[in-house]
Amino acid sequence: MMTGRRRRRRKMNRFLGWGCAWLAAGLVLFCLTDMVGTVLLRGLESFHWRVLWTTTSGSSGGLANALLGTLWLVAISVAMAAPLGILGGVYTAEFAGQRTARVIRFTAEILSGVPSIVIGYFAYLLMVLTWGWGFSALAGGISLTVIMLPYILRSTEASLQQVPLTLREAAWGLGMTRFQTIRYVVVKPAMAGMATGVLLAVAIAMGETAPLLYTAGWSTMNPSLQLTHQPVGYLTYIVYKYIEMPFPDAHALAYSAALVLLMVVLLLNVAVRLVVGHAFVPRFSRGRYRDRKTTEGLGERRGKSSANAVGFDCGRRRVDTEAGRL
Repeated sequence: MMTGRRRRRRKMNRFLGWGCAWLAAGLVLFCLTDMVGTVLLRGLESFHWRVLWTTTSGSSGGLANALLGTLWLVAISVAMAAPLGILGGVYTAEFAGQRTARVIRFTAEILSGVPSIVIGYFAYLLMVLTWGWGFSALAGGISLTVIMLPYILRSTEASLQQVPLTLREAAWGLGMTRFQTIRYVVVKPAMAGMATGVLLAVAIAMGETAPLLYTAGWSTMNPSLQLTHQPVGYLTYIVYKYIEMPFPDAHALAYSAALVLLMVVLLLNVAVRLVVGHAFVPRFSRGRYRDRKTTEGLGERRGKSSANAVGFDCGRRRVDTEAGRL
């Protein structure tokens, strides 16, 4: 009797658990489909190819200045955040002690939870006012770097921790140093996860508006290579500001900016996936095949050496036995 009740209770709990899981997944997919579908439909209706090479003018115009400014800001932030985040993740996963690693993880989690507008306001007080840079690409890039850094660090650490310990032990057994093991053995199989973390951080940075309002400002001119004392345009400003204007042209430009932003993120994801897949995974596989052949050759040579040593030892014993008889 008790066994039947437990079985029914277990079935009921399983049904409720799977039902809640499918309901949550359905809600997420519905919201994502509705958002992406709205952007695609409204964006395709209002998009024209000429917006890609004309600048913004008043409540209409094009997106050339905003698109180039977005790519310029992302390039500056990736140039700073990617090396710092990857090196920090490598240090946390491979070199730091348990207490130091805990402190780094805790700091990264706190930093990832800070609202972006707070980071932007702090950057505004420090770089725009105190340091006198004004609204500029460098101030905006540094604020995006602070936002991107914890995501890249944590994803790099998690990817490195997924690499089996046996690979490290095999490399150490072959005489590799710790740095050689990380460079040639550990990093390559973790490269896909590290690239995913960088892409996630880039997507988050490209969707930010609040910190750039305080640091990059806004400009209807195409960006130059000047890092300070020159405002920069960006796509999210058009989406944020122009959708509130009471003009149809402004709404069409806002939807076009949202579509371009979505396509840029998608193309970046596909391009980096292809580069990482072709540049690292096959090479690592070939390296494993070459290492296996090298290991087999070493085994054969060691086997021959062992056989020669056994033969020499047997011959020496035979000579010692005959000498003892004499």
